[in-house]
Amino acid sequence: LIDDLTEWGIAAPSVVITRFDNQPAANIFKNKLERRGIRVYTHRFTKGYPTDVDTIVSDEGYGSNSYIETKKQLIIVTGPGPGSGKLATCLSQLYHEHKRGINAGYAKFETFPIWNIPLKHDVNIAYEAATVDIRDFNMIDPFHLEAYGESAVNYNRDVEVFPVLRRILERITGTEAVYKSPTDMGVNCAGFGITDDEVVREASRQEIIRRFFRYSCEYAMGLVDHETVQRSELLMEEVGVKPEERKVLGPARSAAEEAKAANKGHDGIFCGAAIELQDGRIVTGKNSPQLHAASSLILNAIKVLAGIPDKIHLISTTIVDSITGFKREILHSGTMSLDLDEALISLAISAATNPTAQICMEKLPELRGCEVHVTHMPTPGDEAGLRRLGVNLTSEPQYSTRGFIEVRR
Repeated sequence: LIDDLTEWGIAAPSVVITRFDNQPAANIFKNKLERRGIRVYTHRFTKGYPTDVDTIVSDEGYGSNSYIETKKQLIIVTGPGPGSGKLATCLSQLYHEHKRGINAGYAKFETFPIWNIPLKHDVNIAYEAATVDIRDFNMIDPFHLEAYGESAVNYNRDVEVFPVLRRILERITGTEAVYKSPTDMGVNCAGFGITDDEVVREASRQEIIRRFFRYSCEYAMGLVDHETVQRSELLMEEVGVKPEERKVLGPARSAAEEAKAANKGHDGIFCGAAIELQDGRIVTGKNSPQLHAASSLILNAIKVLAGIPDKIHLISTTIVDSITGFKREILHSGTMSLDLDEALISLAISAATNPTAQICMEKLPELRGCEVHVTHMPTPGDEAGLRRLGVNLTSEPQYSTRGFIEVRR
């Protein structure tokens, strides 16, 4: 996150570790940041939260946290995800600023849900699909309705915490809160940016399907419970879509079936993959003793984009043999076939002496934003390569190896 902000020209001079209680991992993280010149503050769980406002807004509550030194008038507080302590950090800082006579305020930038489109709009349901693991759900903001007689969409956590938050803000500032609803607190103009509602709805429906596949895989890996998958399925039913409406799903499954029928998989596993190019064409790939399905897919896709016949090999057999021999003899790897990371490096090496490989390699940027489906969960090397290419990946909850341990590099 710090790297991303720096790349965008936004300074990230300090980090706050919230809910700090001398956890070993938190201390290691703190030491690592400080030794790289980043100022680190620690905030513990706020005493009295959420009901005892007198304690919260006191030296025992927010006052026990460190004051964060800042130099700019506008401060951005961001974090790695929901529940990371952004609101608590802002409120703690407001307390300290007002104690110092600085009339600071607070607002939040929140893209979803979009407040001024219907509650059951596909975009807002896609937000629910994206947060189904933390049980978020959208609702009409009752405080906004009461204050303005206007329906506005918000989500449960913001609505539930608003009465306490309003009291805290009033206690900190000593004046009546300027916000009459949680929707008031948000800066969100996304709804005004929708120029083609059907395009946005279709993109949202596809995102809901992608989330279903993601949670299904996370369930297989033990990361989420079955209720998360079930809720994801219900949201698909709510917008009237099925997994099969993902255009790359059928071709990927067909590729796997073709590999099985021809006995062309590897180690008894037959994996298929498919990509939808920007012009709508579908390209497939299969696993083999030489290549993972993702590797085969990407090589096939760039050959199609470059107009190179399928029978032309982009990676020299000498390079493939050298890498597989290295993996077998030196690394003692359990699999010899090339994952996507390895295949892309091999392609780059081949391009130095093979003009055809060079032409195809130059087509890789055209894959960004394309839809990809793989019939088995990608290995770390496949997932890393696909992520760098910028494709929208889904996979089915089947392991692509027979081993129980995967080495993540």
